[in-house]
Amino acid sequence: MLIKPGKLLATINSPADLRKLPAEQLLEVCQELRQFIIDNVSIYGGHFGASLGVVELTVALHYIFNTPYDQLVWDVGHQAYGHKILTGRRDNFHTNRKYGGLSGFPKRKESEYDTFGVGHSSTSISAALGMAVASEYKHETDRQHIAVIGDGALTAGMAFEALNHAGVTNTNLLVILNDNCMSIDPNVGALKEYLTDITTSRTYNKLRDDVWNILGKISKFGPNAQAIASKVESGIKATLLKQSNLFESLKLRYFGPIDGHDINHLTSVLHDLKDIPGPKLLHCLTVKGKGFALAEKDQTKWHAPGTFDKITGEIYKVHYDTPQPPKYQDVFGHTMVELAEQNSKIMGVTPAMPSGCSLNIMMAAMPDRAFDVGIAEQHAVTFSAGLATQGLIPFCNIYSSFMQRAYDQVIHDVALQNLNVVFCLDRAGFAGADGPTHHGSYDLAYMRCIPNMVVSSPMNESELRNLMYTASQPDMGPFSIRYPRGEGVMPEWRTPLKKIAVGTGRTIQEGEELAILTIGPIGNYVVDVCRNLQKENVKIGHYDMRFAKPLDDKLLHQIAQKYDKIITIEDGCLQGGFGSAILEFMADNNYHLQVKRLGIPDAIIEHGSQLELHRECGFDPAGIEKTVRQILFQAVTV
Repeated sequence: MLIKPGKLLATINSPADLRKLPAEQLLEVCQELRQFIIDNVSIYGGHFGASLGVVELTVALHYIFNTPYDQLVWDVGHQAYGHKILTGRRDNFHTNRKYGGLSGFPKRKESEYDTFGVGHSSTSISAALGMAVASEYKHETDRQHIAVIGDGALTAGMAFEALNHAGVTNTNLLVILNDNCMSIDPNVGALKEYLTDITTSRTYNKLRDDVWNILGKISKFGPNAQAIASKVESGIKATLLKQSNLFESLKLRYFGPIDGHDINHLTSVLHDLKDIPGPKLLHCLTVKGKGFALAEKDQTKWHAPGTFDKITGEIYKVHYDTPQPPKYQDVFGHTMVELAEQNSKIMGVTPAMPSGCSLNIMMAAMPDRAFDVGIAEQHAVTFSAGLATQGLIPFCNIYSSFMQRAYDQVIHDVALQNLNVVFCLDRAGFAGADGPTHHGSYDLAYMRCIPNMVVSSPMNESELRNLMYTASQPDMGPFSIRYPRGEGVMPEWRTPLKKIAVGTGRTIQEGEELAILTIGPIGNYVVDVCRNLQKENVKIGHYDMRFAKPLDDKLLHQIAQKYDKIITIEDGCLQGGFGSAILEFMADNNYHLQVKRLGIPDAIIEHGSQLELHRECGFDPAGIEKTVRQILFQAVTV
């Protein structure tokens, strides 16, 4: 079902078409664009609230600036649906986040309007500044560079590093602060309080409006009036706010706050800012989910709600007659509370993902022992290390792909000091429709090479609980537990907690002809494959290794002495991962076996469902069975 755009939106195939319209029609364009997003996401799913919140800003930016010559960088990209629709992708937008379709995030190879690939937060200012410096070097003095960043993403240290650098340049850089007090969950920390002070100061905002009237007429008054307006503006900011202006102290001209949903005022302000030289910041106040009442009311729920009835707001859920397995993240959340009730030393830490990783369950039950530290992965890790130095046991839950941002802290602050920090890596393996920026492809490899680090992955919910319990024991040192997005396999998952001997695997079934070694939930595919092959009297051994480090040497010696053919399977990169660890063991112990590794190849795998991506990489159930048959019968079936 293709969604029919409104009459104005239907004529816009590029921002050049948008710029042909009179300003009086921009409000109607915004209404049609917002409705087009609602219509599409309600049927096809995707991120919702963020894009609704920047409809007017998106239209204004493409109307005022000469994109793509002027460089527009979106931070994270959840909010870029309107941008995609206005830049030639309207008629393909129904393929958004589908296998082989449009990416859910800006992507350079997808469009010249996507100036920088994003997905992780807080990169936009650095990227736009790099572009601005390059333009200055190439004498492209008329080129503008705009970074759109949310107040949630601004909490990350990288954003401040970029602002600090930008302030000492003389580049055409405009940072637009999209202030809605949200990321996926409500924002936290002192910066949120500071921005609230700015937006709620009545005296400041009244005089700020007067300054805007002056700035809006700069071109008529000339350079002297511009200097006067600048002095008046700075005086207001420094005198009337409780603190001196943070952004001005970094030598960025600060403008705002302004209503981010007033299209006429936005276009007027952006037009004026084009003529003001140097780095500057425009503070826009927006509402996440704007134009869809339920999304405005419950912004976390409507961040990415799935498909829904756009009239009633009913979010469609599949209903089952029998109990279903829980999500791995919920097993983590409930088990955290259970462990913390038994052990007063256990603490929970997450960087801005309490609902995504389900630490919000512990935050509600034990608010003094669970911390959302904002979008600050590096800080989350070192904060956890600090807790561990005092005898506490922090469980630091970070998505696998986001943990990449804190790798130095894992090594320098945790592993070198052998501190008992438990890293729970949610979204390990393929993250599905979010695509390569969110795939947890590399953690087995990047954790395995760190001294003192235990690297583990549970095959099911019970094993996750047991690994968490094991990691909470005294003096375990750095301990990583990876698990995927989505549901597990055990409807009855609340099993008694048991300690697992670190570095021990499990025999799922003995075989005769070939052994399959797995780590993590991907092993459940192998259970089905073995069952199918058993019908043909093909007897396959299956071993759930649990640990990529330390390996179960005893079990591996038994396997190597019994079988001459081995397949390793992991939902992670083949380079340096679990299969590589098995090959190293075989080489170090002078075993000469046939070993076939299945996993994520040395390539960027795009978005799609987890099963679609497993199939692409050859380790879905059919792909595994095909590999078994090839090895056993040396016949390639097409």
